[in-house]
Amino acid sequence: MRFFLLSLLVLALLGGGAGWWAWNRYQAPGPLADDRAIVIPPGGTQAIADTLRDAGAIGDERGFALAAWATRQEGPLRAGEYLFPAHGSLREMLQVLREARPVQRRLTIPEGLNASQIASMINAAEGMTGDVPALEEGAVLPDTYAYQWGDNRAGLLRRAERAMRQALAEAWEKRAPDLPLATPREALILASIVERETGKAEERAKVAGVFINRLRRGMPLQSDPTVAYAAADGGVLDRGLTRADLERDHPFNTYRNRGLTPAPIASPGLASIQAVLHPEDTDALYFVADGTGGHVFARSLEEHNRNVARWRALTRTPSASPAAVPGTTAP
Repeated sequence: MRFFLLSLLVLALLGGGAGWWAWNRYQAPGPLADDRAIVIPPGGTQAIADTLRDAGAIGDERGFALAAWATRQEGPLRAGEYLFPAHGSLREMLQVLREARPVQRRLTIPEGLNASQIASMINAAEGMTGDVPALEEGAVLPDTYAYQWGDNRAGLLRRAERAMRQALAEAWEKRAPDLPLATPREALILASIVERETGKAEERAKVAGVFINRLRRGMPLQSDPTVAYAAADGGVLDRGLTRADLERDHPFNTYRNRGLTPAPIASPGLASIQAVLHPEDTDALYFVADGTGGHVFARSLEEHNRNVARWRALTRTPSASPAAVPGTTAP
């Protein structure tokens, strides 16, 4: 700024009012109608001036370039995405480029997505560079992650993976005693199943309690989301389940196999992890959809089959497999 003022003083001495005219242009409001985020690509002063002119942030790129040169001792102009103020003067525009924090973009990864869905979401995030590397199922903690224009996708993925490792480790240390889960990974697997079974927060701990009870008794989990995962080969199943799906010999089919699946079927949120590690103390062994987004729980197979019959009457699809029906007997 001192150099710029000195330059203006010289202009004033040499050219009369030229210096004051330049100072007024430097301070005058600019043409930008509203606050606006603008991406400044790497390049020289003229390229930056052209970008701001094309975005409607300045009206005179030559004046901008001159002001940038005159104030060059205040620091370099930085590439990135910045929020420029409405009617910002040349002085304010240069201050943004030298001092402002880049715009913080946000990517929200919802609970319950599988690895391919998460990879697609990160790859589609605007303003990032590179591709998402191979992603292990269940490795990412669903959350909102901040990033800046030009950040690397692999870097964001690594942050999300670290967040999951840390959250899982901390939750495991505070787990309830005597759970039939030997490792944090087993907790992660069961949490992924709970995540896919119910979208109701108030049900998670009870759904987890049902599965914990079944594991303790050596009963198969009989979880439809695991069958859907198998039927879609790890993708998203775009149809209802069939009898053939339930009878298919597949490692992820918990109707055919006892115990947990070999790996998670999705990325569970922290709430589902907590539900698995602190399940509700229940004597229920079964549950079935109630037609409202929730579930009806049962202690006996007889009671459960009555609930299933009511569910089928509601849906009028007697041959369909009800969503989230552990322990349903084959029709």
